[in-house]
Amino acid sequence: MLKIALTGSDGMLGSDIKNVFSDVELAALTLHDFDITDLDKSVKAIKEIKPDYLIHTAAYTDVDGCERTPETAFLVNGIGARNITMACEEIRCPVIYISTDYVFDGTKKETYNEWDKTNPINMYGLSKLLGEQFVTSLTNRFYVVRTSWLYGKNGKNFVDTIIRLLSEKNEIDVVNDQVGSPTYTYDLARKLRELIGRGYGTYHVTNTSYCSWHEFAVEIARANGINKKINPITSEKLNRPAKRPAFSVLNNTMLKLEGIEPARHWKEALKDYLKG
Repeated sequence: MLKIALTGSDGMLGSDIKNVFSDVELAALTLHDFDITDLDKSVKAIKEIKPDYLIHTAAYTDVDGCERTPETAFLVNGIGARNITMACEEIRCPVIYISTDYVFDGTKKETYNEWDKTNPINMYGLSKLLGEQFVTSLTNRFYVVRTSWLYGKNGKNFVDTIIRLLSEKNEIDVVNDQVGSPTYTYDLARKLRELIGRGYGTYHVTNTSYCSWHEFAVEIARANGINKKINPITSEKLNRPAKRPAFSVLNNTMLKLEGIEPARHWKEALKDYLKG
């Protein structure tokens, strides 16, 4: 039976990977097992497990938090990825590294392909790009999987936040000048299952089509039968610590070239998520 190690198994994506990968022997790892920022402990733990593949989802994903504490971002997202990759390379184990649309600056005005030039505009994106660079330079056996705007059943996410805010207030403000592809972690986990064992490389994996955060919020309200005012505002008005790319839609080109059907439309996925 296939043996897969999973870091960050208690996170939002990790939880769905555990559900989707129920047909394999899964070593579900958390911070309690070992600290990914410690090279020796990472190497020791992974050598003991001897997985056939390792999916690395453990990360510092608080975008504004990364802006405030960039050292932590680089340590967890950069050095952590380096340590995991070095450990895997010792036992010739392929690494699946989960990355982000925020490695791009969002100025292209068209969907981003896997080979487009990266240029992060915040510390989170920069730290995840550093992780990508460690992974791709330290092993030939890698899948770098970039995704975007994740939400799922086992973690704090935009969908739940919007539903909560609309239950508390008569109207809310949501930015309308950032565009991306909302992605359900369950759908991403299913695509990872299909990708394992296929050709190595960098892949973009998101739900199909795209919207602004404001359009996403409006659809969340509509699907829930909530009739309250959602005002479109600019990012400038919101004034968050980290700058976000204006248009970071990922084109799932490599997935299609590999013969894997892209995930369903984001509205369909959202409907499924809301069913519970």
